[in-house]
Amino acid sequence: MNLDEEIETAEGKIILRLDRMMVERGMSLNELAEKVGITNVNLSKIKNNRVNAIRFSTLAAICAALDCTPGDILEYKRRQEKEKN
Repeated sequence: MNLDEEIETAEGKIILRLDRMMVERGMSLNELAEKVGITNVNLSKIKNNRVNAIRFSTLAAICAALDCTPGDILEYKRRQEKEKN
């Protein structure tokens, strides 16, 4: 089971590990949404990469609730040169 979501661009991809961090912390979507102060629907969209952007204040609240850093839930992987062609 892959808990990581990916957003691919021409230059690389953003890997979102929010689901994995929630599992590691034993926190449900409802509990995290309540702690962050956003709706379950909006948190679900973030968790499943159905958004184009996230506010820094929301990211900070997620990190505070999960006791992690942005680097624990976001990763950037640059595309290899031959993959670009």
